[in-house]
Parts: sequence; structure tokens; C-alpha cells
Amino acid sequence: MNLHGKDIKIFSANANPDLAQSIAKCLGLPLGKSSVKTFSDGEISVSIEESVRGSDVFVIQSTCQPVNDHLMEMLIMIDAFKRASAGRITAVMPYYGYARQDRKAKARDPISAKLVADMVAVAGADRVLTMDLHAAQIQGFFNVPVDHLLGGPILTPYFIEKFKDCPDDVVVVSPDLGSVTRVRKFAERLNAPIAIIDKRRPKANVSEVMNIIGDAKGKKVIIVDDMIDTAGTLVNAAKAMIEKGGAKEVYACATHGVLSGPAIDRIADSPIKELVILDTIPYPEGGERARIKQLSVAPVFAEAIGRIYEDKPVSPLFV
Repeated sequence: MNLHGKDIKIFSANANPDLAQSIAKCLGLPLGKSSVKTFSDGEISVSIEESVRGSDVFVIQSTCQPVNDHLMEMLIMIDAFKRASAGRITAVMPYYGYARQDRKAKARDPISAKLVADMVAVAGADRVLTMDLHAAQIQGFFNVPVDHLLGGPILTPYFIEKFKDCPDDVVVVSPDLGSVTRVRKFAERLNAPIAIIDKRRPKANVSEVMNIIGDAKGKKVIIVDDMIDTAGTLVNAAKAMIEKGGAKEVYACATHGVLSGPAIDRIADSPIKELVILDTIPYPEGGERARIKQLSVAPVFAEAIGRIYEDKPVSPLFV
């Protein structure tokens, strides 16, 4: 089997076409010709409108809201490329949906992140390129190679520049115990101390702050997380850092801005001065942008795609 295509082609489904266009532009390539439509009964129809025989094909698709539609678009598109004799197919998933269902939290729970990984491989993907999985161990759910990019190297330069005049006043905050490793790496880049919020989650999308570990009194704090969904955890953490931790200002950043339900309204009513997210997921239409800034992941994904095509290591992107 040919594992390296003779030429490189970039295709996009409907989840994040602007990001796909930006990635293709960074690579100096046009987006591949294809159409992804939906029949009146909800079935998805994919048409590939150019030859991909022997090509190294990259399908760019975040499995964001509506998650199931975008997941099926990607699976059907991969199947179409496989049946069209593509040389190698890489599923580029800037945001990997279902990543939070990565273990059995209680009896009879599914492990949906593993099921999705199996479906991507069975559909015909030869490898996967993604960013900031909710748990890095999800890489092990795949039976194909996974290149796992990090959002931290994109976010940290922004805050280094923002606080260059007062670097000693910054504390980086982990919103829970599970994010400490990610936050420690982030803090090392800023040469800043860390604080940890000890919380409990009585039910899904609800969190209660119990304690704050570390000193943030009179400091400017940056709450770092991998994703922001309904923003309940983030807003509670921001309030706790002001009321319990004595922080002077609260900023926040995350790789994936899911921003579902009341998220944008909650952020607007919170003490957060600025939220910085990446464009792995399209920003909600009509959403208030006053406090929310979006940085592009296109250059990093373009570099990774170029390295995969040329059989070069992707690891230099993590430095």
C-alpha cells in the first residue's frame, strides 16, 4: 500500500471552512473541490469533484456543534477518499468532539472517545492530526498514528507581550487539579508561579469552588484551560480568584472555545477582563466579542501538515 501520496491536497467539510481556507493559504495551496450537502431527511451527501488517486489527502474538520453532523461529514468524506484510491488520508481534527467521555465515570457509562477513534480509523484514515485533547491519553485510543499539537505555544507569546511591563505581577491559575500539568508548562513559558483551584463537580456542567491553593493576592491572574463550554467553571473560578484569592485582575485563555448555551452571557457578566481562545472552533454567530479575542491556529496546522507530507518530525512544533 502506498503510504505517501504523490501530491498534497487539502479538503474541508462544513465545520470550519474559514480555518481550512487559512491553512491552505499558509501552505500556498487551493482547497480541494468538493461539496458536502444534506438531504431533506438529514442524510449527508459528499461529492469529491477532482481526482485524488495516489494523493496525500488532508481532511480538515473540527467535530464541533452540531457534533454528530460534523462527525458524520468527516467519516463519509474519508470513506469517499478511500474509495477514490487516495494514497494516504489524514484526518485533521483541530477540535476532537466526545473527548470528555474518555473513561467510565460511573457504572454502565460508554467510553465515547474510544468509539469515535475507532470510527475514524475504520472509515479509512491513515493518521490523525489534532490539538489539545481533553486527556492526552486519548491518543492511545487510536489504532493509527496521532500527531497531538499543543495550543500553549500559540497562547503564551500573546500574554508574554501583554504583561511584558509587569511580569512579576502574573500568576497562572489551574481551574482544577486535572489541568495542573498543562498550567505548569504554560507558567514556565511566562516564568510565573501557579495557583490551583480545588473544586467539586456535583453534576455535569456545574462546579463549586472549595479552596484556592497558592498566593494570588494583588496579582493579575491567567486562568488556563483546554476548553470552555458553558463557561460555568471559568466564571466561578474567576469570581473565586477575586473574592477568595484577592486577585487584582482576571484574564483567561483556552484552546477550544466551545461557548455553548449561556457561555457568552456568563463571560460578559463575569470579572474576566479578557478571554483569549484559538479558532479550532468557529466563533458563534452574533456572539459578543468585546472581551473575547481569537488567535489563529492555521500557521501551526499548516506547518504540521507540511511536515507530515514531507515525512519530517512534527515534534519541533512543541518547543
